[in-house]
Amino acid sequence: MTVAGDDASRSRPEVRTRAGALRGSREGGVAVFRGIPFAEPPVGALRFAAPRAVRGWSGVREAVAYGPPPPQGGHFGMDALAGKTAGEDWLTVNVWSPDPGPGAALPVLVWIQGGAYTIGMSGLPEYDGGRLARDGGVVVVTFNYRVGLEGFGQIEGAPANRGLLDQIAALEWVRDHIGAFGGDPDKVTVFGQSAGGGSVAALLAAPGAAGLFGRAVAQSAQGTFFSPELAADIAGACAAELGSRATVADLCEVAPHRLAAAGDAVGTGAARRGARWGRPALRSVTFSPVVDGAALSVTPWQALADGAGRDIDLLVGHTRHEQRLLTALDGLLGQVGEDVAADALRTFAPDPDGARAYRDAYPGAGPDELYELVLSDWLFRMPTLHLAEAQAAAGGRVHVYELTWQAPGMDGVLGACHGLDVPLVFGNLDRGQPAALIEDASRAEGLSADMRAAWTAFAADGDPGWPAYDRDRRLVRLFDASPTGTGAHASPTVTAYPEERSRLIWRNHTFPVLPLLSS
Repeated sequence: MTVAGDDASRSRPEVRTRAGALRGSREGGVAVFRGIPFAEPPVGALRFAAPRAVRGWSGVREAVAYGPPPPQGGHFGMDALAGKTAGEDWLTVNVWSPDPGPGAALPVLVWIQGGAYTIGMSGLPEYDGGRLARDGGVVVVTFNYRVGLEGFGQIEGAPANRGLLDQIAALEWVRDHIGAFGGDPDKVTVFGQSAGGGSVAALLAAPGAAGLFGRAVAQSAQGTFFSPELAADIAGACAAELGSRATVADLCEVAPHRLAAAGDAVGTGAARRGARWGRPALRSVTFSPVVDGAALSVTPWQALADGAGRDIDLLVGHTRHEQRLLTALDGLLGQVGEDVAADALRTFAPDPDGARAYRDAYPGAGPDELYELVLSDWLFRMPTLHLAEAQAAAGGRVHVYELTWQAPGMDGVLGACHGLDVPLVFGNLDRGQPAALIEDASRAEGLSADMRAAWTAFAADGDPGWPAYDRDRRLVRLFDASPTGTGAHASPTVTAYPEERSRLIWRNHTFPVLPLLSS
């Protein structure tokens, strides 16, 4: 129940869950509860184990600070950020509710952050759910899950996909407890971006997630899914960095930050293992969900084609220039030569004649554009589109979008790049690392309002405001803004899927499980 009646209680809202009472805060008209444990700390005897449901507590638990992030790699300084909050309660949820109380029955949006399955924490400012909850009339939930070796390393004696199992445990917590915060457990939408979008795709295929959500949003879904053999070989290389083996017995006493550092070291040198690990090594993708026969029996595309998502409303989409930010981070923006482009086409375009197909389909494209196109398509654009294709082919409902607005930040050179959708969907246009892409929040307000309205409408009734995708018309909503730079945004544009040339190149590709190439 919600405790109210005086100024103190209104500023410090309380709810009672099955596990115990919580006292949060009120910020901008929204009740906020942070750092709520949804599972026991995965340390000690529970290290590398499946998540175990949290025990209850007596009294009122303060819920005003984010829980400590899981141990993680050093990309973008995330290891340093994680180290600033001490503690072992890595598995916590955060809730923003405009109407905390058991009678509100509001739609629920549950966010899964990205980070290449290597980094990620729910306490980043770009994931603050206050504006999305307040303006959209929804309950927003974010949470931590294990990443890197802790969450996705294939360790002998441990279940695979522990990070995915954490996500399922968080959704079980939502099912059991969200009513106390004003949410409707029968109206849950899971949404995520990049590795978070890939996680959403995995959850669509995971038997353990069945019935935990009725709608799903996959934003720029990362398309890498590993075989057990590939995942085990990568984990073995990480353990070898520590002079150890990838077993629970060998790694259980290794400090988590040392495991994360070993993962970073292997990722940095992954390209030289391309003969064994294939395409993931060449893009430094060292962790991904594993199709292990337990948590995941098939890839998401196969699962959807088989009808696994037929009763789930699906919204999927990507940005137009997914790869461009990653190229900039690699120091190659504007520097890709013909040899590098040819190698990327030869390696990442679909067989048998994908490289030639790209050159024929994009005859005016130079090396930079061809490099960007094939890497965008391999890792994000085509895996995301194929989710829609599989869902539609199986008779399920799916809506598709593309973000085409070219952000003005960093002199506009990054275009509609990977990650640009995150601040727009949350409405956090002036905080967090992605805000640097936008630079001037006023220029993105209208577009952000459109995207937030679409996401919350979809969470409420399954209709984001444009026609469903089918394999005949392939209608897609484009999210763009007026070129005048005034902040005014253009009328909604619904058109046939604009990346048709890439779609045709990849139309017969199945996105199979990625294997170990040699032993």
